[in-house]
Amino acid sequence: MLHNTPNLFIYAMHSVKIFRCLLLVYSAASLAGLSPYASAFETMPALPAQAPVPHDNPPNAAKLKLGRQLYFDTRLSLNAKISCNTCHDLTQGGVDHRALSTGASGKQARRSTPTVLNAAFQSVQFWDGRAESIEAAIKDHLLDPSIMGMPGQRAVLKRIGSRAAYRHGFNKAFGGPAALSFDNLAKAIAAYVRTLTTPDSPFDRYVKGDKKALSKQALRGMQQFQEAGCVACHFGINFSGPPMPMGEGFYELFPNYLGSRYDKQYNLVTDDQGHYEATKDPIHKRLFRVSSLRNIALTAPYFHTGTVATLDEAIRVMAVTQLQKELADDQVADIEAFLHTLTGRLQETPAVPRH
Repeated sequence: MLHNTPNLFIYAMHSVKIFRCLLLVYSAASLAGLSPYASAFETMPALPAQAPVPHDNPPNAAKLKLGRQLYFDTRLSLNAKISCNTCHDLTQGGVDHRALSTGASGKQARRSTPTVLNAAFQSVQFWDGRAESIEAAIKDHLLDPSIMGMPGQRAVLKRIGSRAAYRHGFNKAFGGPAALSFDNLAKAIAAYVRTLTTPDSPFDRYVKGDKKALSKQALRGMQQFQEAGCVACHFGINFSGPPMPMGEGFYELFPNYLGSRYDKQYNLVTDDQGHYEATKDPIHKRLFRVSSLRNIALTAPYFHTGTVATLDEAIRVMAVTQLQKELADDQVADIEAFLHTLTGRLQETPAVPRH
């Protein structure tokens, strides 16, 4: 089965990108005297405890405190009932476990909610990569009619600025007469989101040298993951591809191979054209940002459609739609065991702050 013809050009360019990344892996393997498959993850660094920080939004204690308060505040939604944490629940893997979240105006989101955990390691946000930063993603969500639904920036600032505690918080975090602004509100929440990392997973301990951190089944799964070809896209610190400049995403066709039984079973082929909807460039049709596999065991249901309920089924779907491979039950079980080792420890599981 061939790739969709209109996407052959972008697929070819994308394949070159993958080849270059894999070439680095294979070269490292050769230098280390290891087999390429064994080394693809053996030489990978563990997830850092601290995420990259943009130069125009350095964190400070006051900003992080303010961002945390805003993250849990339902005043940021049209009906004053939904907070960032409603859909990105920090006690539930950073998601709400719904196929499609329901926003403040009662409308359903078009795509399934991706986890907020480790989002700071992504160079673009959303399934279509339309947000070049976490700050941009927050602004988008606040004014999106299907999510927070606020009618405009002034409405957001009027809600928040009506409370003296927030006015004081913005002055302390940012200072100056224009401390309370829409930009600074997004910066405060983004600064807090960048603290939501999950280091110290069993896999991280393994690559740091603790060879007992992974079970025999998980080690088999790591090998199967690589031999099946999953590693072509899911590699790097966040298991979502190579490090990219901020604002530049790493994308893949989905489904890569059209016409499988899963297309209709899980509604995988819809009018959703992915990255094309952000750029309107025809070569971007059906390209979606490669998702992180960190904490994947905690973030069901799967895919942008939210139609696949379990991790083992998601593995089968990916093998067929992306690699055109049917995996045996034992292979699926082993890969699933490996993916469970990517579940890390959220450095803080915050209680809802009082306002």
